[in-house]
Amino acid sequence: MTASDKIWTAALIVIGDEILSGRTHDKNIAQVASWLQVQGIRLAEVRVVPDEQDKIVEAVNALRAENDYLFTTGGIGPTHDDITVDAVAEALGVPVVIHPEARAMLERYYKSIDAELNEARLRMARVPEGADLIPNRMSGAPGIRRGNVILMAGVPHITAGMLDALTGKLEGGAPLLTETIGCWTPESEVATLLREVEQAHETCQIGSYPFFRDGKVGANFVIRSTSQEDLKSCVDSLTDGLATHGFDFTPGGI
Repeated sequence: MTASDKIWTAALIVIGDEILSGRTHDKNIAQVASWLQVQGIRLAEVRVVPDEQDKIVEAVNALRAENDYLFTTGGIGPTHDDITVDAVAEALGVPVVIHPEARAMLERYYKSIDAELNEARLRMARVPEGADLIPNRMSGAPGIRRGNVILMAGVPHITAGMLDALTGKLEGGAPLLTETIGCWTPESEVATLLREVEQAHETCQIGSYPFFRDGKVGANFVIRSTSQEDLKSCVDSLTDGLATHGFDFTPGGI
């Protein structure tokens, strides 16, 4: 199996009591998943865990072993409940240290805004020993990477900047290609057709996403593959099948 044939996977741990309580609505899952697809990496699992070190350690150890990459969002800020670095260091069996380059980044940033690098802000220079940094142009505080574990901020626009800094830096396979077909029909009426078309195209997956709109029931069928040729063949088979059964469909989705 070549690197392009391998299915590379990642998991994401969303950390924070504010997510579990509903005070904050997570926006990172979708942007991380979309970014990973472009890198040729599949988001295989997402867990939301509280600000409890033992819970984070447990999740980190489970998911980093099962996937090529593990991402975390949240818990790397300046306050006492930002414990992601401590938890990841414990999971990896290494101490927490002040990264000299991270400290220098923070010193430059706070000097530029005429603020002091106090003890609380210096917490954002703490990393598991042996870690590398992920640049952050927004607030100076870097993301962190150690091995296959990548720690990012929880604030979505800062997360986006860190993902941008990682673009092209991770090993992955072929990007996942998608096509969508919309159809005004209950998905139960085309379930057999969907299954038969997917079984006939081993490199493709078909997801069915029902909706209710304007008093009518419909579904969008999302076909995914790493092969443009196989994707086209699967789409053609599905649309031919829908036409044969008399279902109206809309390329691109409804």
